[in-house]
Amino acid sequence: MEKVHILSAYPEILLPEHLENPGAERVFELMDEKPEVDEGYVTLVNAQIDENGNITGSATRKECHSGSKLLHPVVHLHILNEQRDALFLQKRALNKDIQPGKWDTAVGGHVDLGENIHIALRRETREELGLIDFTPQHIISYVFESEIERELVNTFTTTVNPDTTNFVIDENEISEGRFWPLHEIDSNLGKGVFTPNFEQ
Repeated sequence: MEKVHILSAYPEILLPEHLENPGAERVFELMDEKPEVDEGYVTLVNAQIDENGNITGSATRKECHSGSKLLHPVVHLHILNEQRDALFLQKRALNKDIQPGKWDTAVGGHVDLGENIHIALRRETREELGLIDFTPQHIISYVFESEIERELVNTFTTTVNPDTTNFVIDENEISEGRFWPLHEIDSNLGKGVFTPNFEQ
């Protein structure tokens, strides 16, 4: 397993000038509204140690999860409460092909072919949690590798008020979700409760 920091990974896509702070309406005009399907194509990238990345082609999600180790970009969103002492986590549905039934980052998903990172993040957040009005901040990009896949993880964070935020969970993706106090997360690390990517 490796973790390579790639803070400037494919900059022409990661932080396009016209979408640094995209409004929801603008994003939804640009993004593909079709439901995500397992056979859909995702972008492939080549991440290099010099912190540059280049788009190399496309592949299906199934191909990316088959042990091929085709490097593909994904987005993750960590959602904190306003006090920043609790983190919203999702419990992956039992029908997921990777890490079913494990607690994981609030939002996570592939970057579809033709999308940029910000549009993918907005789409995945809306699809999984029904959340539209949020301000993401990019915190890190790194390579995560497991036995069956290799991902370039683009990680963002945002804060919300749990009392006024109405999450609409996609039951096909998530079995449940809740805010975890940070001390509760710490006490459950290494016990098989969370996905390896989240614990990393």
